[in-house]
Amino acid sequence: MYLVLTINPGAAPLDAVRDFCADLSGLLRSVGFRDLDGRLSCILGIGSEAWDRLFGSPKPKELHPFKEIQGVHHAVSTPGDILLHIRATRMDLCFELAAQITSRLGEAVAVVDEVHGFQYFDNRDLLGFVDGTENPTGGEAVDATVIGDEDDDFAGGSYVIVQKYLHDMAGWNRLPVEMQEKIIGRSKQTNIELDDDVKPTWAHNALTVIEEDGEELDIVRSNMPFGDIGKGEFGTYFIGYAKSPSRIEQMLENMFIGRPPGNYDRLLDFSRAVTGSLFFVPSVDFLDNVPEISTPQSLIETSPGNSVTDSSLGIGSLKGEPSHEQPAS
Repeated sequence: MYLVLTINPGAAPLDAVRDFCADLSGLLRSVGFRDLDGRLSCILGIGSEAWDRLFGSPKPKELHPFKEIQGVHHAVSTPGDILLHIRATRMDLCFELAAQITSRLGEAVAVVDEVHGFQYFDNRDLLGFVDGTENPTGGEAVDATVIGDEDDDFAGGSYVIVQKYLHDMAGWNRLPVEMQEKIIGRSKQTNIELDDDVKPTWAHNALTVIEEDGEELDIVRSNMPFGDIGKGEFGTYFIGYAKSPSRIEQMLENMFIGRPPGNYDRLLDFSRAVTGSLFFVPSVDFLDNVPEISTPQSLIETSPGNSVTDSSLGIGSLKGEPSHEQPAS
């Protein structure tokens, strides 16, 4: 489950959210204890403007509002002060924790987006392709996502960008499988990456490879499919964790603007981004020991803004028994 919240104006909502940060570990233990094999976990991210209102200074070095991108297609920036990424092998555990959290926060917040993801066959998205194949694992995943001495004040944390994409399934299904494979850059049946002499430069997996000084920069994706049959909505909830948001931002620029400009990701002809937010995920130690601050009147009066985020790695996340395997992620 993915929940994006905004914090209501006033001093009382800010105090309620600060108190909640210290309570989250206990809520997670209480619900997760009902089934330890359910591997319940919860990741909490905080948006840029919300950080200013809640904690002031210091602030994570690269935390800022999500950067809107206007290219051939549009990457929108949407409101969000708090991200809750809740995972388990059972949806009832996710649901119960989400209900307890929103009850605990009460009128301090408003839910602006809620998505229930699900595993679709062998880790495929609703377009029919396996998702997350290139995710790093083990120590490489930690190196890709967890902040170290590059920001001593917030070591152990991570950045996360979320976007909700809605698919034009009718248009996609009209494409021959061969064209679908060129757009994704992989074989639909076997999940094998297409050879470079066959794969177009505008393929999705070609444009999302980021390199610096000849070294590929990884992120950890926890994408999940979602849908609402009655509304005709079919989509993918993109959620990417990294030690620097610039990695994901560069990927999105390549997709929406193109590399070079105009050579954009053709997947966007069939998948439309309807949300976009950036968050910082502080360490568990930070959440359990939220500093006492005196909130300036100017921040108390600020309305919920357009800010917008451990990853599941144990770093900066709250969890019972973590797992990177579906459907827990």
